[in-house]
Amino acid sequence: MTILALNRPKITLISLNIEAIALGAYLVRDAFGGVMRYYTSIYHMDALWYVPDGVALLCLAQFFVHCVLRSRSTLALLVLVQIMLSLVLGYFMMGTMNAAISSFKMMLPVFVGFCFCDSSLGSYRKLLSVIAVTFYLSVIGVFLTKFYLMPWVGYKYEAFGAVREAGRLWWAYGGDDQRLMGFAADNTMAAFFILVSFAITSIRMSTTWCLLFGSIAIYATKLTTSKTTMIVLVLYLLLLVFVRMLPERSRFPAIRSIAQWSFVAIFVPFFMIVVASGTAAVPHSTLFSILDRINNSWQLPFVYMSQLMPIGLVTGCGAGCFNYPQKLFSPLSPYWVPVDNFYIGTYLMFGLPFVAFMVMVFRATFGATDVYKLTLLFVVNLFTITVLNYGPASGLLIIALSFSEVFSRRATSARGADAVPIVMRPPIRPLDGFGPDLPAASGSR
Repeated sequence: MTILALNRPKITLISLNIEAIALGAYLVRDAFGGVMRYYTSIYHMDALWYVPDGVALLCLAQFFVHCVLRSRSTLALLVLVQIMLSLVLGYFMMGTMNAAISSFKMMLPVFVGFCFCDSSLGSYRKLLSVIAVTFYLSVIGVFLTKFYLMPWVGYKYEAFGAVREAGRLWWAYGGDDQRLMGFAADNTMAAFFILVSFAITSIRMSTTWCLLFGSIAIYATKLTTSKTTMIVLVLYLLLLVFVRMLPERSRFPAIRSIAQWSFVAIFVPFFMIVVASGTAAVPHSTLFSILDRINNSWQLPFVYMSQLMPIGLVTGCGAGCFNYPQKLFSPLSPYWVPVDNFYIGTYLMFGLPFVAFMVMVFRATFGATDVYKLTLLFVVNLFTITVLNYGPASGLLIIALSFSEVFSRRATSARGADAVPIVMRPPIRPLDGFGPDLPAASGSR
């Protein structure tokens, strides 16, 4: 029996990092959205577009098993219940099943991002390679569209019975400027993928590489005419150089402080409304778009909400309202206005519970050790001042990833028993002197 026991074959469990596969799939699909939509449509392979959403469904199950059942995170359970209730509320608010399905699909990337709660993005080596390649190709794509007219520009396609078009203006310098979108289906999203992929890739690169390719990235975002992205990218590059000039022991605390101070950006729209509300916007002027946001985008949804569902000012009007599901699939589409701010748009859907959630997210930053998540917090907090960022899906996924530390075992333990000391596992190799980094990493992924 002993010999049989010794010779018994070992059963090896194959562990797939579903969250990394989902992020990679969404990133490739959305960063090259114009290309993907065009060729999957003309070759009648439209179903391939929804493959990342199928993988995201597995991440929803993984989030429930890992965060709710294993980690016993009360916050994770409350967030899951709140999202599901908001989907139901959104269905009654918008009135069609197509709107409800679109809202559910819209929220799936959130669970992909949340699944990174107990791991560092730096431990996913293959995923980091995909992100780096995405950066290079996104920059090349913008330069190519400056000289060549791509076939997917202006191409119309149908999704859930609604016709959509590749190519959209968000914030342009003037009426005569080209709005280059590279391989993406939108010029702002092309700039967003350059920004995010550069921020993630730059963490492990030399300062020389960062200055060289950062300058190229800034010029590429200028060509997309996305002012928001260009400003955030310039600020990020300046702060990166500043942090690397600090003594090594001061670098990580500086990164954490910068991420925490970036939450001040949440209040920028309210400050602008107080200062400039009612100021007339001159068409095609530099300030036209920001004044339009101040006078319309950031205020009108609350006016319409008070007419359609006054209690929604506290509870939210449900997932999908004042977002693209309402615009495309609801009889209330005449009340839709573009809400060009992530925090305002999310509050409209989820109400005060979202405020409570963001308080917990901010609190979690004090115990965060992942340089990648802290970096992304800074980037998304500034970028979303003038962008809703619910579409394409990768935008919302990156935001959820940056928030995911709130569901980590460390954060859950700290909330559950403040008097119990938390034993931290030794960190693996630090990120170029940036400090603690990478909890619970189990090698290359």
